[in-house]
Amino acid sequence: MKHILLHGMGQNASSWDKTIPFLSSNETVCPELRDFFTEGNCYYSKMYNAFCEYCNNFSEPLNLCGLSLGAVLALNYAIDFPQRVQSLILIAPQYDMPKFLLKVQNILFKFMPESQFKDIGLTKKDFITLTNSMANMDFTSGLKNVSCPVLVLCGEKDNINKKAAIKLAEKLSRAKFSTIENSGHEVNMDNPNGLAKAMGELNII
Repeated sequence: MKHILLHGMGQNASSWDKTIPFLSSNETVCPELRDFFTEGNCYYSKMYNAFCEYCNNFSEPLNLCGLSLGAVLALNYAIDFPQRVQSLILIAPQYDMPKFLLKVQNILFKFMPESQFKDIGLTKKDFITLTNSMANMDFTSGLKNVSCPVLVLCGEKDNINKKAAIKLAEKLSRAKFSTIENSGHEVNMDNPNGLAKAMGELNII
């Protein structure tokens, strides 16, 4: 059974390299989210459609684990294709996009040098286009469709996303919330061992 690990915005597939050795499953795949884009056309809807095609190519039910942007994609897919998802692990997720936070992020992005975006595989303009295209997203009405077990995680120092993560866990019928010690937003980088132990609570990875 496939376990798909989805990195966050500002990361790449190698961001999972420290976590994977602690996982018991040997069927993990880590796609590069930039592969779901075409340059100059970095809208969330385009990315999500490409992600759906990627997931639908697997014949078996999927275990999806995503951080931040990866969590948004995983949750979106579980809402639209509940029969295709065996389990969800959502790290620092948002289900009703925080418009003010996205605006602040975009202001910061505008002042960052282009070189800062090199490892992500997107230009600064594409990065800002992506975040702008997500500003009005709200999955609240679709959460009832998610029927699989869900583990919602957040770094103990990630105060920006913790409140939304707790609320999301409360809204999902089969969800559990837990924090990862000694970590901020990027738990797969900050405490990979702790993250792997928490992920193991679902007994599927």
